[in-house]
Amino acid sequence: MPSRDNGTSPPASAPDAVPRGCTNLKLRQASRLVTRHYERFVAPTGLKITQYSLLSHVVKLGPLRAGALAAAMQLEASTLTRNLQPLLQQGLVQMRTGDDARSRVVEATAAGRALREQAQRAWKRAQSALNERLGSARVAALHALIDECLPLLETDAPHPEDTPHG
Repeated sequence: MPSRDNGTSPPASAPDAVPRGCTNLKLRQASRLVTRHYERFVAPTGLKITQYSLLSHVVKLGPLRAGALAAAMQLEASTLTRNLQPLLQQGLVQMRTGDDARSRVVEATAAGRALREQAQRAWKRAQSALNERLGSARVAALHALIDECLPLLETDAPHPEDTPHG
């Protein structure tokens, strides 16, 4: 049985490693576990982790156009609209008409800013607990790998099947 390190060092990379299994499945499994971890910490505030993330972006970036918020969070407009609904209903954010009649501006209310501050403390505890569980070096390596991969996965990036072969 392989030994597990204490999580303080990032996993060794093998230049000739061959991926096994479905990357999408592995990422979704990891995402569900990490989401569950954060949910346990943030849930007492009454927010889901996705709502906390959205509220945090509105507080940090707002007031801003809904389209700009969707772009900043890399969300489809319909997903943003659906995810904003509970925050609007709870009075944590408000939407008003922008510069023209078609644009909408999203901004946090005073109640939203206060709840975000409370939820941020819970999020920080979740982050610290995750760093402790996985090891800070491993989390930093994971962040670096994700940051390296994100631009490669952008929808505007050319895909090999789109490139003519010579």
